[in-house]
Amino acid sequence: MHSNEHSLVSQSLSRRRFLELLAATGATLPLAAGLGRLLPVAEAAVAAAPRKNVADVLRFSTKAQGWKGSFGFVTFRMHPVFIDGDRAYHIRTDASDEDFARRVGLVLVIRLAGALKTGAHADYYTFAGGARGQLPVVSTAPGRDDYTPAFRLSRVRFTGAPRVLNSVGAIKDAEARARARIEATNIVVNYPFVKWPGGELPRDRKRDAYLGDGQLLEPPNVEKREVTFKLQQCFPGEWYIVTDTSASPMAPMMRIAASPKTAALTRSGATAKILVFGNGVKGAGPMGFQPSVVDSLPGQPLWSPFWDHYTFTWVGGKAPGVVRNQDALLALEKAGSLKRWPGTPDTQGQLFVVNCPVPVTAPVTWKA
Repeated sequence: MHSNEHSLVSQSLSRRRFLELLAATGATLPLAAGLGRLLPVAEAAVAAAPRKNVADVLRFSTKAQGWKGSFGFVTFRMHPVFIDGDRAYHIRTDASDEDFARRVGLVLVIRLAGALKTGAHADYYTFAGGARGQLPVVSTAPGRDDYTPAFRLSRVRFTGAPRVLNSVGAIKDAEARARARIEATNIVVNYPFVKWPGGELPRDRKRDAYLGDGQLLEPPNVEKREVTFKLQQCFPGEWYIVTDTSASPMAPMMRIAASPKTAALTRSGATAKILVFGNGVKGAGPMGFQPSVVDSLPGQPLWSPFWDHYTFTWVGGKAPGVVRNQDALLALEKAGSLKRWPGTPDTQGQLFVVNCPVPVTAPVTWKA
């Protein structure tokens, strides 16, 4: 494996540039809801030894492999699918159903099932006894206005001799002709895409910043079906990857995919929260300051990899320090030392969602 590490010296958007991007695309972001009660999570709840949470993780390290960035690496198995006759590739990280998550080796995210209430999901079709060369079929991919990596699983069963179906249209046609049956489930999965027709997540060759030139350390390897991400850290002890965001205007500058439809996951009750620092102690966080704080851990009922993004800034005249958990953060906010911004100070009170699966749990290694 080549040197695979990521630095967390994040690049932040200027207020003017962000608003210019919004205006240019005509996009809007969902209005912020209240932050709500945060689940108390302590660093003591984190296992002392790093462990992988996803079976498709092939290799990982929380240590830099010779690069300047304050991040590790994680290599996933990629999975091919058909979309409108072409091929695309995704990774698998999370599922809403306990039995399915255990069987496949994914992180259980109970609240992800809420996507079904508001239609905040796409469709993913697998095949029972499919023809040779049959791949799963998806309804969307990055670059489309309806893209979301939150997919509802359905099974296609042929009533006669199977044949390869490579698009949703072909599946629907087979159903209409009574050649196949579609059996929808209530399982929602998080399958972020890394390569799709006409594009892929970019690779960061410099490896010295949180965002840098991309979230991949190596480009998707179709032959080996592997892809390697930067592995970022946050309190109380989660090591995560960054794949896509509902804030479409920001996605190109963040070097990740735009997933406009994930904005609806907030209304679906399918999101958790990430609390990012916009000033204070310099460090490995998304904006170039200390690592962020999250409100839950994988395996807990409130957990989700889809994070509503909040920014906290130290109020002028207050001495900044390192904040390691939500209880301390909220106490500082109540005392008037920290100010909360739904989204960022540039988004005018509007939230956005960032998809950050957590394939590894380990103690934070960053030091102030």
